[in-house]
Parts: sequence; structure tokens; C-alpha cells
Amino acid sequence: MADAASGFNDPVKASAPDLTTVDGTPLKAALAKAQRRARYRAMFLVLPLLIFVLVTFLAPIAQMLFRSVHNPSFSDHIPHLSVWFDENPVGTEPDETAFEALVHDLRSMRAAKTMGVAGTRINYELPGSRSLFTSTARKSERMEPPYKDTVLDANDKWGNPVLWEVMRRASSAYTIDFYLAALDRTRDVDGSIIPVDEERRIYAYNFLKTLLLAGLITVCCLILGFPVAHLLATLPLRQSNLLMIFVLLPFWTSLLVRTTSWIVLLQSQGVLNDTLVAAGVVADESRVQMIYNQTGTIIAMIHILLPFMILPLYSVMRPINPSYVRAARSLGATSWTAFRRIYLPQTIPGMGAGGLLVFILGVGYYITPALVGGASGQLISNFIAFHMQKSLNWSLAAALATLLLLMVLVLYWLYDRLVGIDNLKLG
Repeated sequence: MADAASGFNDPVKASAPDLTTVDGTPLKAALAKAQRRARYRAMFLVLPLLIFVLVTFLAPIAQMLFRSVHNPSFSDHIPHLSVWFDENPVGTEPDETAFEALVHDLRSMRAAKTMGVAGTRINYELPGSRSLFTSTARKSERMEPPYKDTVLDANDKWGNPVLWEVMRRASSAYTIDFYLAALDRTRDVDGSIIPVDEERRIYAYNFLKTLLLAGLITVCCLILGFPVAHLLATLPLRQSNLLMIFVLLPFWTSLLVRTTSWIVLLQSQGVLNDTLVAAGVVADESRVQMIYNQTGTIIAMIHILLPFMILPLYSVMRPINPSYVRAARSLGATSWTAFRRIYLPQTIPGMGAGGLLVFILGVGYYITPALVGGASGQLISNFIAFHMQKSLNWSLAAALATLLLLMVLVLYWLYDRLVGIDNLKLG
């Protein structure tokens, strides 16, 4: 009786299993099928974008990570030496067998015309090795036993234990030595990690300089962009739209044109120096050097990156109700207190988004420092481009780029811990 009464008092529960569609399919199964179709339809709509991201973004990053630890340009051409290295521990002095293996490999390299490729790999760590390989490979056909004496007579540099240690490390296609080079570190004869010579320590300094300059540019963009964004947010819409055109105007001009314009303005015989001389501020022989140094890099990059700070700030400031500040002032707060306690906290998401955007763009900028930076205004991106285009040391370039990527990821992590990635507002 209780079950009957329960079923009688709950007609929805009693009739729910009997609900079907027009064709007799249970309603629950029909809803699940419709949801699956919706998910598949959404997946197919997103699939082209997913493929595009995988091909153009994730695949190059994966290749870069692989290239930074993989370089077979030497190991693929020394089958005989690889056997000797495997059979003898680190620190073993090269004997007659080692030099015989070297001669056989040099002959193979000469026949395949790959001695320059193999020598270039060793040259990355020991300058001058490429010419050593090419010159000795040309003489290898005439070399006779005893091979050790013959090779050393051809060039006594083959007796350098550092050279053999470098070749031992390069005999493996996989190595972390390019990361050591990117951090101004190397290995000694025993394989211990040591700092490179002081005059060759350039990458760690340039990583630090890149971060400091990007931070300085971000702060300057925030100081200059905050009042502009506030003005745009508080002006009537008609006037703010007119001023917004001037903010967006740089986006309609080529980056190369904007950068070269600064060369015209800042060079010693440029517009700015001519104006200072004409006004009597500086003497003609004491013109200010503002180009081809860090000053030129900072000025040009602030101009180029400033809109990326203004737009996120504007998007956050525009919805702020001005009555909040008026209410605080009516309750006795000063203008500064009302701004600091009421208005400023509401702009933090825009400040965080603009700062993050400007800093990341500044860290990886290449064209502007290359054109106006000179020797002292180069960033780490310029060294990455140099190794990609000039020295062709792609593994070192990949290691530098990977370290730069890790720094950006650490920045994202710090932002998430301090501000919260959910508070990021770009529009």
C-alpha cells in the first residue's frame, strides 16, 4: 500500500520511464544522441583551428625543443671513432687505435664531402676545429701507419686532449652542452661543468639585460599609457573615439617605417639634435648620441608597444562607474585617497594584462633592437637570429629560444600567483 501510495502521489516519477519521442525512442536516449551530435558538430567546427595551431605553433616548438638537445652532424660521420669512444672511458689518452679510427673516418668524410659539416660541430665548442678537419681530411689518403705520428706530423693540434674530449661528447647525437653554452658554461677535460672564459660570457648577461630592458619598457608604457587610457575612458564618446584613432594610428603604419623614422629623429644629425642645437641647449660639437645604443632601443620600443598598454587599460577603465569616486569624496576622502582606494584597484586587471602583453612582446622583439640598438642595444632575440642566419648553430639558437620560452612561462606562473590568470582582461 505504501508503494502504491508513493507512486500515486508522484505521477512524474511514475510516468518518466514511459516518455518517448514521436518515433518511439526513449527520451533520455534521444537527448543523449542530440548532445553527442552537438559535440561532434562543435568539434568539426574547431578542428581546422586545432590543426592550424598544431602545425604552426606546437610543432615548431616541439622541433625547437628537440633540436636543442639533438645534433648528429658529427656523430653520423665517425663510425670508427664512436666505437673507440665506447670501448674506452673518459680521460683515456688516444692511442694508435684511436688515430687509426680517426684516419678512416676522415677518409670517409673526404669521400662524402662532409668533413666541413663534422668540423663545424666541433668548431661550436672549440674554435678553429673546422679548418683542422678539412685540412687533415685532404691529407688522409696519403697517411700510413703509424697513424698517430703521421696525424700529429700533419697537425700537432690533434694531440690536444680538449679536442678529444669535445669529440667524445659530440660522438653522441644527444647532448645538453648547448644549454650549457647558452648559460655561459662548458666542460673541462674531465667532463666537469665550469664557466667559460670571462671575455666569452655574453648570453647570461644578455638574458638579464633583456629582462631588465623589457621591465623598464613595461613600466614606462604603464606610466605613459595610464593617463591616456584614463582620458579616453572619461571623455565623451565622440571625443574619445577621435583620440582612439591616434592611438590606433601606429597599427596602420609599417613597423619598419616606424622604426626607421626614429633613426631619422634620433641620429646625431637628426631632427631632435638639430632642434636642440638650434635652441642652444647643446653645442654643435656635443650632440647627444641617442641612436645605436640602449637609449634608442628603449625610446623606439616604448613608442611601438605603448598601444598594447593603452588598449587593455581603456577596456577596463571604460566600464568603471564614476559615481564610485564621487561617493568616496562625498564621504570625506581626498582625491588621492579616492583614486588609490576606489579607482586604482578596479584597473589592476587591465594593468596586469597590458604589462604582461608589453613585457612578453618586449622580451622577444627583434627588428627594432636590430635597427636602432647597435652593439649595446641588442637583446637575446638578436643572438638567436644570429645563430639561425649567420653562424648556422641551430642547436644553440634552439637552446637560447627554449630558455627564453621558459622565462615567459615562469612569468605567466608568477602573474597567476600574484594577480590570477582569471583576472586577465584584454577587452
